[in-house]
Amino acid sequence: MPSGCYGEAAAFVLPPLPPMPQPPSDVTQVLLPFGGLVGREVDLDAFLQTLMDRIATTMQADRGTLWLLDPARRELFSRAAHLPEVSQIRVKLGQGVAGTVAELGQAINVPDPRGERRFFADIDRMTGYRTNSLLAVPLRDVDGALYGVLQVLNRRGGDTFTPDDTERLTAIASQVSTALQSTSLYQELQRAKDQPQAPVGYFFNRIIGESPQLQAIYRLVRKAAPTDATVLLRGESGSGKELFARAVHVNGPRRDQPFIKVDCAALPATLIENELFGHERGAFTGADHRVPGKFEAANGGTVFIDEIGELPLPVQGKLLRVLQDREFERVGGTQAVKVDVRIVAATHRDLARMVAEGRFREDLYYRIKVVEVVLPPLRERGGEDIERLARHFIAAVAKRHRLQPPRLSPAALERLKRYRWPGNVRELENCIESAVVLCEGEILEEHLPLPNLDRAPSPPAPVSAESEAAPAQAAGLLPLAEVERLHILRVLDSVKGNRTAAAKVLEIGRNTLARKLKEYGLGDEA
Repeated sequence: MPSGCYGEAAAFVLPPLPPMPQPPSDVTQVLLPFGGLVGREVDLDAFLQTLMDRIATTMQADRGTLWLLDPARRELFSRAAHLPEVSQIRVKLGQGVAGTVAELGQAINVPDPRGERRFFADIDRMTGYRTNSLLAVPLRDVDGALYGVLQVLNRRGGDTFTPDDTERLTAIASQVSTALQSTSLYQELQRAKDQPQAPVGYFFNRIIGESPQLQAIYRLVRKAAPTDATVLLRGESGSGKELFARAVHVNGPRRDQPFIKVDCAALPATLIENELFGHERGAFTGADHRVPGKFEAANGGTVFIDEIGELPLPVQGKLLRVLQDREFERVGGTQAVKVDVRIVAATHRDLARMVAEGRFREDLYYRIKVVEVVLPPLRERGGEDIERLARHFIAAVAKRHRLQPPRLSPAALERLKRYRWPGNVRELENCIESAVVLCEGEILEEHLPLPNLDRAPSPPAPVSAESEAAPAQAAGLLPLAEVERLHILRVLDSVKGNRTAAAKVLEIGRNTLARKLKEYGLGDEA
């Protein structure tokens, strides 16, 4: 998977479908409308539920269920289903029709469940639903391995499912499997198979985590994405701001239009205006033709302004005009250019404080925080999310470097959970990549390139008369500039002094990092 918080979204093209038995013409209509979304950060719950609705309609069935295999427990669990009565059902392998299909790997058609020994009547008793007919077929991946079951219940009109229906559902299952193998849901199942002790979780495609903080963010994104509201993402460097910006875009009405990113921290202040708004011919020396900016390139889509806190004040005024009037002038131009874009902004800075200090326009601040999403740092998401991400990166890095995924020792896992992660998810990914490359079959604690900065602090010294005169220092409180300095030096230490890697972890430009180090008196050789 590409470098980043959890993986980059990209233009998605469905791979060629595997050969299947002559399906009816309506089969190809089941998945066709979803092909362009499967590989993006779509809401998988909504996607799968809509998919099951279409399958039930195509099969003329009353209900449908997508069962997935939990290899650690040797169970099937319902992942998407018409189950208004309960949130999830689990059955053992060999239990019920779905469990038997998973165990034998063969389709089963039950015209009448009465007296059928493979029918698990407890589910009907649990839900209050009466099953009159049932058809279930296996889901297999590209290697032929079974990882789920597709099931439909009660053919409408009181009829039973026919051999043609079995053929039709088998063909649909092949298409469903092709689609699911392009999502993080399937990747999670594979990791769970290779590492049975790993927790399994998935909400938005390619976003991994189930902590309460992330679940609250999922709810915000679901509400904000379908609108054109401006969104402000706040959070520490490496916490996943760009990933959620893409999730806002692809879950909204502009999903098929451009998503254009502008990183204000990576551009010199003198070039940001030109990058955003473009320039006219003759605007400056060397401007021999008109060049459109990012806003024009994103017309109809979304502009993601990363590190908006680095935007110079003059450019802030021009951006405010875009938000208010949806128009601007190119550098060196006099004619207003109309544009239709959605703006998503992100920053790790305290914009409210910058407003108070006169470094950020107050009117712009209130314009961009229509919907504000605060991403939690990794250290606040809990050990389970850290473990999920670590195992995710182990599998992804091993695949990228063509290595066998190593085991993660209990001591190394505990070290990962104990560490404070100043660089957040991006630092965790870099840490895991180093460990996977250097270990031999098992990641031990010594393979983790982590500084010993998360050990328990020494007990505080007794308060003296001198410390009472400086209560902030006695309490261990530091000025903001000193906190920033220590954080930058800690990240540099974690990447062994590599400035390019440190700038990537910090989500700032390398020139910005060099300038800050110079301010700290570390010179060019730091």
